[in-house]
Amino acid sequence: MLSRLVNHRRSCSDTPSVILITGATGAIGSALAKLYAAPGVTLHLQGRQVEALKNITQECRSMGAEVQAHSIDLLDTKLVSAWLQQIDEELPIGLFIANAGMNINIGLDSEGESAEEMTQLLDLNIKATLLMSGYLAKKMRKRGRGHIALISSLAGFYGLPIMPSYCASKAAVRAYGEGLRGWLSGSGVGVTVVMPGNIESAMCDAMLGPKPFLMKPEKAAVLIKRGIERSAARVSFPFPLNMGSWFLIVLPASVSQKILKLLKY
Repeated sequence: MLSRLVNHRRSCSDTPSVILITGATGAIGSALAKLYAAPGVTLHLQGRQVEALKNITQECRSMGAEVQAHSIDLLDTKLVSAWLQQIDEELPIGLFIANAGMNINIGLDSEGESAEEMTQLLDLNIKATLLMSGYLAKKMRKRGRGHIALISSLAGFYGLPIMPSYCASKAAVRAYGEGLRGWLSGSGVGVTVVMPGNIESAMCDAMLGPKPFLMKPEKAAVLIKRGIERSAARVSFPFPLNMGSWFLIVLPASVSQKILKLLKY
């Protein structure tokens, strides 16, 4: 415990010394974990893929970071609440990256999303993300410092017919983050909403439809870290896809739907 406190005090001012990343076994989560791993940094990494979590934990430790791995189920609200309280009281969390999430689609035959999968997606992408962010926002506000980064998606700009529930969940995360940033304004706590496009990952591979401007997770992690460091309100990329997603909102709905149909979304 003493060594952890020493590391906590020695960490540089540019990088929070205690960081919690959910979904750390995913492409973006693991890339962020490795990017932040350094001597003097304590990483709390949450993930449900046990072997992958073990591997990323070992890799981050080899870079000098102190790492605690957590395979906790984020859908268990009571367990998560007690867990957050425990780790935040041990050493206050300086940066929370809410990255955990899942995706579903309407299926190859367009049969539609299943109710069971929709429930799981909404509980993880929205409920767990918002409850964890809200809890830590209050703790950080009392301390007068901290940062919360919520991983949304460019799919949160406009509902895609091939994955309506995912788009709805990411739109909810975006809206919540925007509201949270306004509430915490002037408190010393920053909030950044991150809206990536297509990132090379197993989840992206499972998605239906085209995947233009596919980006490496390592490059995405660098862009996210830079946005957090400058306390950007929103970090969205890549630019061409970002602009296209935004235009879907401002164009007449009938035109947007025709564009999506032509693009096979």
